[in-house]
Amino acid sequence: MHAIEFTPSRYNTLGIELELQLLDPRTLDLSGQAASLLEHIAGHPSADHVKPELTRAMIELNSSVHEHPAGLLAEMRELRDLVCEAGDAIGVRVAGGGAHPFTSWRDCDIHDSPRYRRLADLYGYLARQFTVFGQHIHLGVASGDAACGLIHRLSPYVPHFIALAASSPFREGEDTLFACSRLHALHSFPLAGHMPEHIRDWYQFEAHYTQMRSLGLTESLKDLYWDIRPKPELGTVELRVCDTPLTVEKACQLAAFAQALAIAVQRASAPTAAFWMAYETNRFQACRFGLHANYVTRAGERVRLIEHLRGTFEQLMPVADELGTTDLLGALREDALRLGNDARWLRARHHELRELPAVAAAAADVWRGEPAGAAQAGPGRRRVRASSEPIVHGLPLLPEGTPANLPPRLH
Repeated sequence: MHAIEFTPSRYNTLGIELELQLLDPRTLDLSGQAASLLEHIAGHPSADHVKPELTRAMIELNSSVHEHPAGLLAEMRELRDLVCEAGDAIGVRVAGGGAHPFTSWRDCDIHDSPRYRRLADLYGYLARQFTVFGQHIHLGVASGDAACGLIHRLSPYVPHFIALAASSPFREGEDTLFACSRLHALHSFPLAGHMPEHIRDWYQFEAHYTQMRSLGLTESLKDLYWDIRPKPELGTVELRVCDTPLTVEKACQLAAFAQALAIAVQRASAPTAAFWMAYETNRFQACRFGLHANYVTRAGERVRLIEHLRGTFEQLMPVADELGTTDLLGALREDALRLGNDARWLRARHHELRELPAVAAAAADVWRGEPAGAAQAGPGRRRVRASSEPIVHGLPLLPEGTPANLPPRLH
């Protein structure tokens, strides 16, 4: 059996990765200037925290390891300022968001590295369609056994993270009707999905991985595109389902949510078989309807996701008090329950500005910390909700109506 060493790390420490868009300041389309930006910041003390990604219009910010998300936020603000200043110098804008609103995958060029060339050769056009932008959250654990246990207990909350972070409603010039369209690009890869439910400890994980290697299904742990996966070389559990938020503040709020949740779920029971049966549907519902999705709980009950999220925040606030993160979780809760997610904000910008390049420009403004203008309420439109009825002959007709006030601010 292939033994995999797990490097222990400090319990529940935090780190994040943010994949960012590089935009042409004139057209607001993606701009393949990652190499130029990286060259410009070479020699800066934080240059090692900015990396290339799969295609040339992407960069990735990698944080240090933190015990408290306040330190994480301070570092991410510094990295944000670094890449925005570098972008100004070379003539590109930087933005968050899970997907560019109108670029075509056909125009995306693969970054020149051996791993990315191999992915392009293997996956063909899917590799270029993977020009989407996500946030990964790393939580420190002491052992492989602890990693497997935490992955199981966090899995029921994958829809919560998807809905809270959703920021990819537009793709290739169209409103997808999804809050999060990004995960569909990831789900095209054959080893996407979730860690098999039978894996309960590190020995079983090693046995599973050994069998996959023997069958030629994988060459590296990096080939496992699971929603949550162990990262043994870092000693972490890596949560991979979040779209990149539009601000570093939201990114660090999500990290604080994950840190508090990792403590709370250790005090709860493991998911039941009914939950695992509903995993893919829960995931789809959160991508499609965001906070208004239907959700099957780990106990097998069906509820609205926003109501389950409301209860989850109530359970997490005492943990946040212990951790000193009440302000971060409180801000995330207020915005989620009162204003919605970034996908709703982007749609509000489109309702106001009418053109997707203007939406991309607004996203670039808020990424660098500039205030966004308020959207103006417009004529009523059909609001699509998660239906409790089965889809038999196409999508059911869903009720008319729209919120009286569109969100006046982002976070």
